[in-house]
Amino acid sequence: MEIDAELRRQIAVSLSAAAVFVAGLVGIGFTFGGPEGLPETGAIALVALLAAFVLLMALVGAYLIRAGDDA
Repeated sequence: MEIDAELRRQIAVSLSAAAVFVAGLVGIGFTFGGPEGLPETGAIALVALLAAFVLLMALVGAYLIRAGDDA
């Protein structure tokens, strides 16, 4: 299977969005993590990160569909 420029762009954008999510998880872990576990504020931050990730992936999908239509 040949990987064309369109597919490379889709892979790069999707991996970048996933990397932002993982960086957010690590950031929340370092900020709120501790030996006693995740406090309430950390749990709220985690839920907010998950919601933001879902919205980010929806926006990325919309961008990739529009970018594919222009080509």
